[in-house]
Amino acid sequence: MQNELLTTNRKALTINLDPLRYGTFAEIGAGQETARSFFQAGASAGTVAKSISAYDMKFSDEIYGKCGRYVSEGRLGRMLQYEYNLLNKRLAEIRGKESTFFAFANTVAAKSYRGTGDSHGWLGIRFQHETGSEPNDIVLHVRMLDKENVQQQQALGIIGVNLVYGAFYFHSKPVKLIRSLLDNVGRKRIEVDLIRFSGPAFSDVDNRLMSLQLIQQNLTRAVMFSPDGDVLQPSEVLYKKAIFVERGSFRPVTLVNVDMLKTGLAHFAEEPGVEGEKIVRLAEITIRNLLSHGGEVDDADFLARVDLLGTLGLHVLVSDYPEYYRLASYFRRYTKAMIGIVMGANNLVEIFDERYYEDLDGGILESFGRLFRNTVRLYVYPMRRRALEQSLALDEAMGEKPNPAPHQLGADEFVTADNLQVFPNLRHLYQHLISNEFIVPIHTHREDLPNIFSSAILKSIREDDGIWEKSVPPEVVQMIKKRGLFGYDSKIKTSSKN
Repeated sequence: MQNELLTTNRKALTINLDPLRYGTFAEIGAGQETARSFFQAGASAGTVAKSISAYDMKFSDEIYGKCGRYVSEGRLGRMLQYEYNLLNKRLAEIRGKESTFFAFANTVAAKSYRGTGDSHGWLGIRFQHETGSEPNDIVLHVRMLDKENVQQQQALGIIGVNLVYGAFYFHSKPVKLIRSLLDNVGRKRIEVDLIRFSGPAFSDVDNRLMSLQLIQQNLTRAVMFSPDGDVLQPSEVLYKKAIFVERGSFRPVTLVNVDMLKTGLAHFAEEPGVEGEKIVRLAEITIRNLLSHGGEVDDADFLARVDLLGTLGLHVLVSDYPEYYRLASYFRRYTKAMIGIVMGANNLVEIFDERYYEDLDGGILESFGRLFRNTVRLYVYPMRRRALEQSLALDEAMGEKPNPAPHQLGADEFVTADNLQVFPNLRHLYQHLISNEFIVPIHTHREDLPNIFSSAILKSIREDDGIWEKSVPPEVVQMIKKRGLFGYDSKIKTSSKN
């Protein structure tokens, strides 16, 4: 069947009529909406071994054990483990040879009658993909966007059915499974910002690529990875933390990137609102910076960037927020603490180009109001004038919209936030932001580092001329050589053939 043609009721009925599927539903926090769909579809006795909802914390703790947070991945994991093990213990001997067992669970904080708090939750399924197999897990984190509790419950039930159906019939096609998650509910009602696959059915699945699919298929606007490459739920990392972020293509990460992070972070850590606080350091890549000229993402290239940033101990955020003010608004979901963004002078030029804000009623003033309204600071790393002009010319060649404001400096003099030229009608605005330290110049940068662009570094890597090694951190050099990243070993292979 084509899943695009199936209603939620039809999906539930299809599963109920499938003699292989048999399992348990455990739901906490927004009713038993997923189980209810299976009961309403009919023939549920063929699928549902048990349905439970342990709302009371005492009951929940007695069944699944105590935990710090009830709406968390840890709680979901305990629910899945307990329910699956109990099902297998009681029924394996009776129907283990003719059934594929499953346990579906969710723990959710839906909109309360007081109307406070973020509406979100964890959903998961542990299931056998064939009789007698070891179980597999699929775990999701969702944000519920409806305004009313009843609508949130309904949406949660729909995505729950979609998850169960996808696990059974699309487990060999995880991209299709992801695409099916919002069937009959839509992207305006549910956001999925984490998905994780594990188990023998997914032995060849890379969860980082699946997370990227969440952005590419518009299920979310941002995903996050740990320095070790693990998929993370952003609120688990960012909640109430000060955030320091560097945006870039990082193809590959360079010594300039490292110095920007180091010097900018030193300024940020001295801010009165940050001093002594734990700071989350992020490298952020927009999805636009991952696309090739053909408009597709090169999976190997993407994974290489994430791995290289991880070697430097950085969390990685991939987002669909090209505008800085949207990125800052995204962080404000999770924290009221200070946010620092380090950027090169070329990026600051870009921010002051009014043509980027033609879709906003308030234009550049509205964008700056959104960007700076909640203790956000921009830390500006200098660039030699020659490099700045090359960067702007490169943007223009790629169809971007550079600001052509001239600089009365020598070719090798540094353009800083202090001497940056913007158009005359924006100079007073610029000075206001400088004077009030919304924009902070970095003066402690290394002047010996070359301003070399990623295209030139990539060319040098592929030709193996050694020049690129002077612009890249040693640990990054080692990984590129060891794993043959960015085409490093192509020359070696060519030479061996000759």
